Amino acid sequence: MIEIGKFAPDFSLMDSEGKTHTLSEFIGKNVVIYFYPKDDTPGCTIEACEFRDSNKDLSNLNAVVIGISKDKSESHKNFIKKYDLNFLLLSDPEHKTIEEYDSWKESTFMGKKYMGTQRNTFIIDKKGKLTSIIRNVTPKGHSKQVIAELSKLD
Repeated sequence: MIEIGKFAPDFSLMDSEGKTHTLSEFIGKNVVIYFYPKDDTPGCTIEACEFRDSNKDLSNLNAVVIGISKDKSESHKNFIKKYDLNFLLLSDPEHKTIEEYDSWKESTFMGKKYMGTQRNTFIIDKKGKLTSIIRNVTPKGHSKQVIAELSKLD
């Protein structure tokens, strides 16, 4: 069970270049992990481009952004290139990490139920503890919401 004040679950996931990353490699930085449904779709593109455009403000808060979806690394590579994204996108095709962060949920689209990634964001402090959870994110304006949460950290 993921809870504010507890250590965030570590992971080992591949980026768009085939390099494996873990949460623990970012100890000493604030980490924004956002889970999203699919590369290059309208809401996911808005969210990613807002994080891209907020990179300087996020860096000033000693924060790194990591996007995680079940898309394959090649899809991430194309998404990064198309929108000039300046942060990590990690691939979780088995949705193990997505599930650990309680972001694999049943949804309904056009009357059909399916399992998929819920748009959620987790803010983790420099020591690896979870400080904030934002569920069912609205992509437009989300990076400002994240910056406001990060500003509360020391």
